[in-house]
Amino acid sequence: MKISTKGRYALRLMLDLASNDSGTPIRLKDVAKRQGISEKYLEQIISILNKAGFVRSVRGPQGGYSLSRTPADYTVGMILRLTEGSLCPVDCAAEENGSCDREDTCVTRMLWKKLDDAISSVVDHVSLEELLSWQNARADDYVI
Repeated sequence: MKISTKGRYALRLMLDLASNDSGTPIRLKDVAKRQGISEKYLEQIISILNKAGFVRSVRGPQGGYSLSRTPADYTVGMILRLTEGSLCPVDCAAEENGSCDREDTCVTRMLWKKLDDAISSVVDHVSLEELLSWQNARADDYVI
């Protein structure tokens, strides 16, 4: 399984909104500059996040985006599944269509299911708030 740039950038975008929250909407142009990501690409990603209710938008000259909820309310898994779809490494082990003709005899399906469970265990238990604290701790490491 490989996370696409869309998923990685969505996570960076959400983290940027969380870390730069000052009570006023954040312009996508500013996020693009800080993150080194094309503004056009961020527009595509923010549209997905906005439609899902993960962010709210404010139009106009003082407009921009902000998180709809607190960073603790988002998990990495929520954000990645929104942009990537299933994170399962193979279709036969996915919950939504996890049936296979060889399900009863295929031991590799057990392996894929364990891998899917391990991935979910990580991404579903790390919140945006936790990433924010990791980021802040890392920044503190560089203060001289």
